[in-house]
Amino acid sequence: MKVNNAEFIISAVGPDQYPVDALPEIALAGRSNVGKSSLINRMINRKNLARTSSTPGKTQHMNYYRVNESMYFVDFPGYGYAKVSKTQRASWGKMVEKYLAERDTLKLVLLIVDLRHPPTGNDKMMFDWLKHYDLPLCVVATKADKIPKTRWPKHIKIMKQELGVLPGDNFISFSSEIGLGRDELWELIERYNQASEEEPIIDPEIEDAGNEVQPEEPSEA
Repeated sequence: MKVNNAEFIISAVGPDQYPVDALPEIALAGRSNVGKSSLINRMINRKNLARTSSTPGKTQHMNYYRVNESMYFVDFPGYGYAKVSKTQRASWGKMVEKYLAERDTLKLVLLIVDLRHPPTGNDKMMFDWLKHYDLPLCVVATKADKIPKTRWPKHIKIMKQELGVLPGDNFISFSSEIGLGRDELWELIERYNQASEEEPIIDPEIEDAGNEVQPEEPSEA
């Protein structure tokens, strides 16, 4: 997908602040510091539209980014950050759960995990919750460039087994540094954005998309 325009719209704290233009929305869920902002920036080919931070837990609202005047990325607060108060974590959880349960314009949830490590308990809980409520889902395993390519299959196998990913479930290996998986993820997003409720997407071939892509060398060391 060619991105001609992308802009930050709002940091929302509740339904009364969500956009009302009924554009498709792609939500990003994942633990703090897993690379959600970096993924958004790579997807739109911008370096810092989505602010990245070395301080986990900085995203405390639902950040809306409009792309090509035709859709939104919705960045959820990161989960699993211990230094955030229990009250704050509970508030975030209720906000996210209400959004997932009631937002008609939600087309796809990207569950962002770190390919280098087995999924956390919170990753498993989020995956199980999304599957239980039959929400459209793609697991995106980021930071693939941080491990040797020869070890990708082993890490992918561990991630799938521990999460409980089934054949036919959407799973894409991704790297914000080298662009691995970007085209495959845009293809999937566009198909979900265009699909009607009467025509659900069932395409096992998308599974493991990005795993065979030859990565480009990073431009900088």
